[in-house]
Amino acid sequence: MAGNAATGDIKHLAMIGNFLPRQCGLATFTTDVWQAMHDRFPDVQVDVYAMDDHPGRYAYPPAVTGAIPQNELSSYIDTARRIETSGAQAIWVQHEYGIYGGPAGEHLLSLLDRTTLPVIATLHTVLEKPNADERRVMEGLLRRSAKVVVMAERGREIVRRVYGANPRQIAMIPHGVPDRAFVDPDQLKPRFGWEGREVVLTFGLLAPNKGIETMIEALPAVAEKHPDLLYVVLGATHPNLVAHEGEAYRDRLKALAADLGISKNVAFIDGFVEHDELIEYLQAADIYATPYLNPAQITSGTLSYAVGVGKAVISTPYVHATEILADGHGILVDFRDVAAFSREIERLLANSRDRMRLARRAYDRGRTMIWPRLAEATLAQVEASVAAHPRKLNQAQPKVRPLAPNFAAVERMSDATGMLQHSIYSVPDRRHGYCIDDNARALMLMSAIDDIDPVTRDKWTTVYASFLQYAWNPEARRFRNFMNFDRTWCEDVGSEDSNGRTVWALGVTARDAREPKHRDWAKAMFDATASCALDLGSLRAQSFAMLGAAAMLEASPGHELARTILERFPDDQLALLEEARRPEWQWFEIVLAYDNARLPQGLIQAGMALGRQELVACGLETLDWIVAKQTSPEGRFRAVGTESFHRPYAEPLQFDQQPLEAQATVDACATAYAATGDGRWLVEAERAYAWYLGQNDLDLPLATSADGGCFDGLMPTGLNRNQGAESILALQLANCAISALGKSAQGVAGTGRVVA
Repeated sequence: MAGNAATGDIKHLAMIGNFLPRQCGLATFTTDVWQAMHDRFPDVQVDVYAMDDHPGRYAYPPAVTGAIPQNELSSYIDTARRIETSGAQAIWVQHEYGIYGGPAGEHLLSLLDRTTLPVIATLHTVLEKPNADERRVMEGLLRRSAKVVVMAERGREIVRRVYGANPRQIAMIPHGVPDRAFVDPDQLKPRFGWEGREVVLTFGLLAPNKGIETMIEALPAVAEKHPDLLYVVLGATHPNLVAHEGEAYRDRLKALAADLGISKNVAFIDGFVEHDELIEYLQAADIYATPYLNPAQITSGTLSYAVGVGKAVISTPYVHATEILADGHGILVDFRDVAAFSREIERLLANSRDRMRLARRAYDRGRTMIWPRLAEATLAQVEASVAAHPRKLNQAQPKVRPLAPNFAAVERMSDATGMLQHSIYSVPDRRHGYCIDDNARALMLMSAIDDIDPVTRDKWTTVYASFLQYAWNPEARRFRNFMNFDRTWCEDVGSEDSNGRTVWALGVTARDAREPKHRDWAKAMFDATASCALDLGSLRAQSFAMLGAAAMLEASPGHELARTILERFPDDQLALLEEARRPEWQWFEIVLAYDNARLPQGLIQAGMALGRQELVACGLETLDWIVAKQTSPEGRFRAVGTESFHRPYAEPLQFDQQPLEAQATVDACATAYAATGDGRWLVEAERAYAWYLGQNDLDLPLATSADGGCFDGLMPTGLNRNQGAESILALQLANCAISALGKSAQGVAGTGRVVA
């Protein structure tokens, strides 16, 4: 099965973990895994993204596609983009605590949550008693993973019991081991100067949890009967320990051996040995010992290697040892049991027949764990994950039927003060209070929505208008934006965008409100406050204000302040466009951000109001450019994701897509259609609107048609299922706009005017 996968569907993987020459067990494992995949399945490309604890220190081999500085969140996000566009079909994560940045390594989740690919996670540590951060990160990893691989059956049980993993999600694949011949230790002892000696070996990074003291204390009793005994402690001190105390721990162990009078029986080999040399050290030993102190240790690469080359093993009963040495494949003694280690070492040294029989049994078990078997088993899991991952069909999209505007979700998010900002799922989250941005949008919706009871319309128009009115700070001559739930303001002056959007809402209400009293109020508020727009420096705030001024000029032809606002900004925006423009970049800024389509919409509206055709032409040209940037290869609307913001002259990235962008595009295309009568803009408006209904990159509808709600965004892994005010209002305003656009097109068609 795995062989078929390698020559069939699976051709390209991305793997994340440590990698040699970084000196640690996980780096050795990941390197061995990469080599095993390369040897067993040479047609499968495996890109390695190496976790880097000291950027610039390591000279990585060509196998490493890129390095991720451990504590730089931006590098995780950049790597996600790189993997997403690399052609990889899945991501294989080597997960260990301490190698990823953020609390308990949460930066890894930031990377995975920005990709759409299935994830296979190999868990090198499974904690039975995690702290809050460790639990949160592991549960996040499990949610994101199509498959999780553990290396011991106890790991499977813990992942299910402690973290609630789906049993079908878990696979047990033993730690890999090298494929080496079984050899008599005496053949290799001369290689290390061990001729005539009986050798016990412990190998791995030196640290207090390895229990080396237990072994040293056990040696005097053995050395009395076996004076040629040599206990070899092979491995460099753990880098974290060196950073904290240098070689003090190694020195304490040497002092202990000296105090016990067995210095000649103990050899410390301080170094990180290369793979082939390590195997020869193991093969040259008579006994391998792991006196580890942590009973919960799920995985030990050193123990796996010892079994793989056929060593008689004596070990404490930590989880991995109890499984791999079960059924007479090794000897288990209690933690810190000095007498038991002495007894069992002496027994094996005294009886070479029993020792060789035990070594042979271990070697036979190791044959089931060689690296090619691990590569085959893992690739089978990858194949299953990729096969289960939904694939998009490149097919013609059916014409959507627009949703009727529905006030229910807006009302759900509103109270006597105004519309609340955020929600947890569909339940308003009062902790974040209110903002004028959402209440300005809600006020515009009350003028746009047709099918609503007049009493309800009157009530909520008054509530949202009251919020805008109360937000005005006459001393600062600016609108405030954010309000706490207790109706206290968080600031004296709101953002430029919030001020521009409020001017927009006042202009639209003065033109479109269904009741004269509301139109009169909006005109008076516009007259009193809209001059604040003349000082706006933000491009989007300027465009919002121009849209409001154009509406006011329609409501009150010859309105002097409205005309002044419309005349204030267009020439500056044209100059910015000229400065930023390149042959491939027809935009006002060198970056893309939010609400992009409002910039060309503002110019088109200003051009129509002022009779300046060059503004209309520029608006249409730039709208055409941004619409192209917002179109996926399949021809669907693809909102410029928040990950794309503020990247100079860069193509937009796919996620996170927000409902606001689709609404802005629908509105801008409706304005372009009003200016030109060109049916192409009807098509583009419908394409953007269809995004809400599931014609998007993930084939998932964001609109909840039954109650008028809308999810907050389209993420690489699915929907952001919260339903905040901005998202709900974006959908409902888009519903109104697409409905009005359809009626307008029908009216034009009825006159015989050519629209396409």
